[in-house]
Amino acid sequence: MELPAVNLKVILLVHWLLTTWGSIVFGGAYSWANFTILALGVWAVAQRDSIDAISMFLGGLLATILLDIIHISIFYPRDTITATVHFSAGMAILSLLLKPFSCFLVHHMYRERGGELRFHSDFLGPSQERSAYQTIDSTTEGPAEPFAGLEARGPDTRGY
Repeated sequence: MELPAVNLKVILLVHWLLTTWGSIVFGGAYSWANFTILALGVWAVAQRDSIDAISMFLGGLLATILLDIIHISIFYPRDTITATVHFSAGMAILSLLLKPFSCFLVHHMYRERGGELRFHSDFLGPSQERSAYQTIDSTTEGPAEPFAGLEARGPDTRGY
């Protein structure tokens, strides 16, 4: 499937604008969480080859999906509904609705930078081939005790 060519800067700009408008009503923790994640996005833009930057931005976007749901559901103003409250809440909700799509696009960018799916399990796909690894089985040759046989060599006379 061919993804649309969306620049990371566009994703940041859209979420920055929606977060700014959403912060009119939902300040405090909502603003801190979202603007912190946008700062990680700026880091991902600044370091184009960094897998850490893009993975932290992706993880932060995923975390703010849950945080936004909790924050909006708890702090939605129910008593004073003005046009400003409607607009601000609508922008916060729109930002929340766009975040899964943004996560999808950022994950694609993460894979382009060389990131891999880190959760390998039998139900997620084939496991890594391990036949070339050296075994650490205790039945192979060698002493059972880790330092057995060292006292037979005598003192170290190399001079350091």
